[in-house]
Amino acid sequence: MTLQRHLGWPQAGNMATESSPLTTHVLDTASGLPAQGLCLRLSRLEASSQQWMELRTSYTNLDGRCPGLLTPSQIKPGTYKLYFDTERYWKERGQESFYPYVEN
Repeated sequence: MTLQRHLGWPQAGNMATESSPLTTHVLDTASGLPAQGLCLRLSRLEASSQQWMELRTSYTNLDGRCPGLLTPSQIKPGTYKLYFDTERYWKERGQESFYPYVEN
């Protein structure tokens, strides 16, 4: 709740009124356009087991964005990573990928 108050998030309300503090935006630099339909996975490192726990799989929208990965109430302090399935993205476009995936 302290983090939520600091960032100015509503303390109560439904998901429709709450914005996510975690988003991503992907651009296809080969075409100069948003990377529409790129699959990504969000994971969090569990402190007790030191294992990555997958929280969500999603796809970028028409604008190359993936808003709403987590609601404010779902965010916990910790280490997160995003896995971008670049190989699949390029295969769907009839091209090869130099990097099969990108983790950030």
